[in-house]
Amino acid sequence: MTENEWMGVILAGGQSRRMGGGDKCILSLGQKPLLAHVIDRLAPQFAAGRAAIALNANGEPSRFAPFGLPVIPDPVAGFLGPLVGVLAGLEWAAERGARGVVTAAADTPFPPSDLVSRLIAAAENAQTPLACAASGGRDHPTFGLWPVALRADLRRALVEEDLRKVVLWTDRHGCARASFDDHIRPGPAGDPFFNVNTPEDLDAARAQAAHVPEA
Repeated sequence: MTENEWMGVILAGGQSRRMGGGDKCILSLGQKPLLAHVIDRLAPQFAAGRAAIALNANGEPSRFAPFGLPVIPDPVAGFLGPLVGVLAGLEWAAERGARGVVTAAADTPFPPSDLVSRLIAAAENAQTPLACAASGGRDHPTFGLWPVALRADLRRALVEEDLRKVVLWTDRHGCARASFDDHIRPGPAGDPFFNVNTPEDLDAARAQAAHVPEA
């Protein structure tokens, strides 16, 4: 498997309740929004750069126009969690002939610069169709590798089984774990998968940004 066979999907379909609602990914972190940090770190990992990336988000797509990405809504209504965002990405990628997608969360501003290559390697080494990131003893399933071949099964699980928990679905098919412990830096926001859920988290990310190299 190579990066050329995969596309990127940034998941921003949640409701951001702990931030008071709205699109937390457009909040400022340094000189640019959270989402711009994610795009800038993810795009170089694909041969086609930004052209290989879409944003999963619901509501009026024009609010994301400054970012220059296609916006794909959840294909099943009801804010069903990250799995429905994965499904959106898989259906989008399948239409473009891709093998699958690598997902990243829109509220995690410091994802690793080798996320895609390590997820691919983890799946190959374990001979599993799926892979997810892990660090600090925790799995991060919103940062994962997902093949389009499983999209029909995922849709059935969401619609017919009312399944919501990511691990319940990934465990059915086999999911490798790619460790990023070597990317952990000192500080409260030092984990590369630190995500911004609260105003306090945003303050921590702003403090951490001074110690993280620009993408």
